[in-house]
Amino acid sequence: MPPVWPRHITPCPIGAASGIGLPMYRLAPIPIFASALMLAACQSGSPQGNGAPGDSADRQPYAGIAPDEVLHFTGTEPFWGGEVAGSTLTYTTPENPDGWTIRVQRFAGRNGLSFSGALEGQDFVAAISPGQCSDAMSDRVYPFNITLQIGREVRNGCAWSDAQPFSGTAVL
Repeated sequence: MPPVWPRHITPCPIGAASGIGLPMYRLAPIPIFASALMLAACQSGSPQGNGAPGDSADRQPYAGIAPDEVLHFTGTEPFWGGEVAGSTLTYTTPENPDGWTIRVQRFAGRNGLSFSGALEGQDFVAAISPGQCSDAMSDRVYPFNITLQIGREVRNGCAWSDAQPFSGTAVL
């Protein structure tokens, strides 16, 4: 099954195939000029509208979450969560409440961010896009959606930061 991405993020394959038929979305160290060209290629679109998300005239990377903002995320079915601070991501589950900590690379697309790394030998990608999100278990409304892919498994959830908090309270 191909990866499922939020409709607000247009992934741009960078790097080699994963060997299991899924494209990789990993950034390699490349010159800034080459990065700009790839970002422009990912964002190219018809002025008449070709179904690409966002404003096709906008060529700026997403700036809705500052690089120094700590981003928190949560999901259900199964329960999971964590946070990203700089290039460090911690992923938690009920089985491992202290979580796994991995190094990630940040990529700002046209209408969202992604963080990519590896968790226990599997590709790990978290794609964040703006938009109201509900965890369906509380009255909280979160400012971001997150799609998490670990290997072939895809999970959807919600995200927030200290600068852009959720509203509402948890139901106990």
